[in-house]
Amino acid sequence: MKKILVLFISTFLSLNVFAAGGDGGGSSDASMYDEGIKLVKRAGKLEKKDKSDKAKKIYSQAFKKFEKAYSKDKKNPDILNYLGFTSRKSGNFTEAEDYYLKGLSINPKHNGINEYLGELYVQTNRIDKANERLEVLKTCNCKEYQELELIIKTRGTKIY
Repeated sequence: MKKILVLFISTFLSLNVFAAGGDGGGSSDASMYDEGIKLVKRAGKLEKKDKSDKAKKIYSQAFKKFEKAYSKDKKNPDILNYLGFTSRKSGNFTEAEDYYLKGLSINPKHNGINEYLGELYVQTNRIDKANERLEVLKTCNCKEYQELELIIKTRGTKIY
């Protein structure tokens, strides 16, 4: 009787785990977004260690995750922000700008997009446009304003 009970409980628990966890492949748009965030953090750590080639590859992987998330949620400026960010970090400046601008069309006051778009403008030597993004952030009382301001002031030094 104990063996049957143990078998029943273990079968029940394994079925519950699969039901709660979905297909186990992490294919939902939310998990794709979360997986992309993890990859961005990993790539950022590699950049700090001057391993930019490895970081670029991971940013490309993150981009694919965000692309999948975006295919399910076209109105999320956070996803567009990360599509722009990972594109920019991979060297695709035109594509990055397009994603940032799409994000701003949904939320013109998005702090992250305004900061990162400003950074892109600094990278592409369009300081006047970077200052426009800084002006949008001026009243936010946020770290994005301070970071973009520093990048604009020190544009001869690569800190972005």
